[in-house]
Amino acid sequence: MKTPIITSLALLISCSLSVSCFATDLAESTAENMPQLEALYTHLHQTPELSYQEQATSARMAKELSKLGFEVTEKVGGYGVVGLLKNGAGPVVMIRADMDALPITEQTGKPYASKVKVLNANNQEVGVMHGCGHDIHMTSLIGTAQQLVAQKDNWQGTLMMVAQPAEEVGGGAKAMLKQGLFTDFATPDYVLGLHVSASIPAGKVGITPGYALANVDSVDITVKGEGGHGAYPHLTKDPVVLASRIVLALQTITSRELSPLEPSVITVGSIHGGSKHNIISNEVKLQLTLRSYNPDVRLAQIAAIKRLTKGIAISAGLDEARYPEVYVHEDERIPSTYNDPELTKKVQASIRAEIGTDNVVQADAVMAGEDFGLYGLTAEKRPISLFWLGAVPPSEYQHSIETGASLPSLHSNQFAPDYPATIQTGVRAMSRSAIDLFNQ
Repeated sequence: MKTPIITSLALLISCSLSVSCFATDLAESTAENMPQLEALYTHLHQTPELSYQEQATSARMAKELSKLGFEVTEKVGGYGVVGLLKNGAGPVVMIRADMDALPITEQTGKPYASKVKVLNANNQEVGVMHGCGHDIHMTSLIGTAQQLVAQKDNWQGTLMMVAQPAEEVGGGAKAMLKQGLFTDFATPDYVLGLHVSASIPAGKVGITPGYALANVDSVDITVKGEGGHGAYPHLTKDPVVLASRIVLALQTITSRELSPLEPSVITVGSIHGGSKHNIISNEVKLQLTLRSYNPDVRLAQIAAIKRLTKGIAISAGLDEARYPEVYVHEDERIPSTYNDPELTKKVQASIRAEIGTDNVVQADAVMAGEDFGLYGLTAEKRPISLFWLGAVPPSEYQHSIETGASLPSLHSNQFAPDYPATIQTGVRAMSRSAIDLFNQ
């Protein structure tokens, strides 16, 4: 029979060589905090605010961080919130959550569903919904803050919590960085984030090393022509026909100009021109979204669009004054998210140790955009890593696997995460990742 002293010594050695002791503490501590976190989630879900309007949301995040002892600064880059917790010498670990909601009328039928309605820029009434999981992101951020405060004796360094506005429109990260996020507050050694997944069951986490999310560009093309009567098309330069040729020609950029090993998407999402059956208009407007991972591919897409549209105008006999205008919305540009492979490997190991290897899956890169990538593109090239947090109710996920039925996607008015399991997993995964980075 072992003596109590030998048993305690063996336990101490075991804990020093692994994270299993922390795993038990985090699981139990997170479970104890779940009633409070679930209440926070339902409050945030029922009170969503659109991009650049996150006043009440940011105030609530600031209040929660202040209660936990963070040094809090509000209105950074709009309604951004920065919370710092200095806990001795060590690395700076930044954890980010986004706050803004979407102009969607929720139709989940849940008792906590959002009923918020606002007027948009066109003075039209629209519903507002957290259809992309930002309410879970914020709740997980606060839950992680709770755990790291409770575990202060087990790590050293500076914890930097960031609640970011305007992710859905690609402006929040830019604004916070421009206002000195990495210079006036702290310069992070590591930047972590999470995002709910509408294709992974709750309780699991998806890891994507390298490129995880895409470059996103919005491009407007104004196709000009010479209008006239629909009965006399030979007297016109029909911009509808020119626009049609452009739409088809754009598809050859990906298929014939770029390497098939480089992902590329060029989608024409909107085309408008003309006013009546028998009138050939003077112009047509196209709206495009461009997606890629490699920054060089992005530049090649834009250059090819400008060249092809000009060439089609020349072939139609238009003079230079009527060449198409190609406008790239640089202010709305979202860079690709590149998960630093070394950091992502560490995060993966931490999450496996915390929630079990079977609950950590390899996730494919997607062509959606996320301005989280900007935090890794500063002059110092900070290592960043964002992981996918499964949110689908397991029974719905299994039904989808068995029947082939589609699951509600992100940005769907039917998206309803299994929020208790999702939040609990997010808090444990993020807390373990941060503690291990502090202690490496």
